[in-house]
Amino acid sequence: MSTDFSGKVVLVAGGTGGLGQAVALAFLKQGANVTVSWIVESEFQALTKSAANYASRLTGFHADVTDPQEAQAFVQQILSRSSRIDVLVNAVGGYAGGIPLWDLQPEVFEHMLDLNLRAAYALARAVVPHMIARKSGAIVNVAAKAAWDHAAGASAYAASKAAAVALIDSLAADLLGSGVRANTILPSIIDTEANRKAMPKADFAKWPKPEDIAKVILFLASDEARVIHGASVPVFGNG
Repeated sequence: MSTDFSGKVVLVAGGTGGLGQAVALAFLKQGANVTVSWIVESEFQALTKSAANYASRLTGFHADVTDPQEAQAFVQQILSRSSRIDVLVNAVGGYAGGIPLWDLQPEVFEHMLDLNLRAAYALARAVVPHMIARKSGAIVNVAAKAAWDHAAGASAYAASKAAAVALIDSLAADLLGSGVRANTILPSIIDTEANRKAMPKADFAKWPKPEDIAKVILFLASDEARVIHGASVPVFGNG
């Protein structure tokens, strides 16, 4: 199997988070030119430190990609530099749980929609026309197992992730015959520093590593996966 991305232009939204950083580094290691969006500057600095050997192929811009105008401006910055985007990975997301629906504040509900749904919409809306024009491209959106496993106390999170799956599934139908592919991955709890801090008594060994999930994303974005379109791929292991 070949996942060589030499010379490819890859956009990783949320590329400084626990999963996003692993995805950005994996693409860099396979020769891609990677641009990430970031909100917290220290997280981007941490990524640049980890990617020191590939510094010439990594760029980042501060952008709130949940906002369609900022997402459009972010994409235009990449296109002005590279003239194309071959791969879009959306790793923007967030979690709010432990709250029964009747106690769920509207601002929390909206925040989940922003992170888990609206970012996917805004990014695809900005990127897809350029991919269609080139008759080539791959999109991988990060949703969650919660899209179909609807736990108590997680109504906003589950609803936003389920909607994200539907969004990309419908996008995939729109893209039939265009040369552009769109797929979703469905992680559960990922072994990140933030999740370890949030659940210190958990058995971390059962959680998939970000690097392992990144391998699946690279495969889905590669030519090796050219027959996979409109899929929702579980990546939560068997622990």
